[in-house]
Amino acid sequence: MRVIAGEFKGRKLQSLKGDNTRPTSDKIKGSIFNMIGPYFDGGVCLDLYSGSGNLAVESVSRGMDKAYCFDVFFPAVKVIEENVAMTKQPDSFVVKKLDASKALHFLSEQGVLCDYVFLDPPYAKEELEKNMMDLQSLNLLKKHAKIICEMDKHVILPDIIDQLVLQKEQQYGMTKVRIYQLKEV
Repeated sequence: MRVIAGEFKGRKLQSLKGDNTRPTSDKIKGSIFNMIGPYFDGGVCLDLYSGSGNLAVESVSRGMDKAYCFDVFFPAVKVIEENVAMTKQPDSFVVKKLDASKALHFLSEQGVLCDYVFLDPPYAKEELEKNMMDLQSLNLLKKHAKIICEMDKHVILPDIIDQLVLQKEQQYGMTKVRIYQLKEV
């Protein structure tokens, strides 16, 4: 697993050993960023189920100012910290060991507004809709925010979740990516 574009291009990323996380493959990661970017002029991203921090590091490499990385699994947090250290830009990242609900409340208390949110929970169907509702109810999304959901191809989500509307969907083997955006008001 490597950073595939931007300032940190080519740098190797660590991943967690074992089956506790499913790192986003370079192929899928490249496709995601081609759909949403591929480069950014600043902004804030949230990687709620960060795993290795792969998507957050890629986002900062491509121009995001700040990335928030959360994971509930202690060994994953250590791997995220190693990958952040590789960037030599620790101020561009916030890494915390928190579950999704506590992480969203932490961001709300801090007044953080997100441009991009990456969601790849272990139990996608149950968590994705709840996370998207919480992101809206806690007012964590900027006006044109996008939420990128990575899930098993069999997971079915509605095309509209409160004020979020499906913009794009792609399937890569067993993985499906859905991108939602806030409705224009």
